[in-house]
Amino acid sequence: MASYFEEHNCEPLKEGETPDHLLHLARQLIDGGYARDLEMEFESVFGKERPPPASKKVVAELPTLHTTQLQEAQGFKCPVCLAEYEEGEPMRKLPCDHCFHPKCILPWLEKTNSCPLCRHELPTDDPRYEEFKKQKGRAAQRKFEQESLHASMFG
Repeated sequence: MASYFEEHNCEPLKEGETPDHLLHLARQLIDGGYARDLEMEFESVFGKERPPPASKKVVAELPTLHTTQLQEAQGFKCPVCLAEYEEGEPMRKLPCDHCFHPKCILPWLEKTNSCPLCRHELPTDDPRYEEFKKQKGRAAQRKFEQESLHASMFG
């Protein structure tokens, strides 16, 4: 398979030469690893597996809060079991600020690494999954960069 430059009968930029933005975008796609990252999907890495459980250390360090009288008066409920909290009852708070009964959220986090309400992902102990999350983040950043470049060219 011919390279981009051979296919389009052009040469790479010489030192000090100003880039053509369209050519720059093509180079990012081909040489910058964008295509590989954008093609990476969860199933291609993990098959039909579920995301791994949350890191034991992160779960152990989740803050424990106690329900206030105001929350009790407002009928504050655990989103999992839908039972109203009583004053002074413990809750575990996730980084996304959602709170749950410990008996409700701890078994959930032993099975998966995300908040049951908003799907915010907590760190895991699985190095493969953590690398996948990094690549997914890089792909999102690259998509943003491409859209910004496109907007600067045509916007």
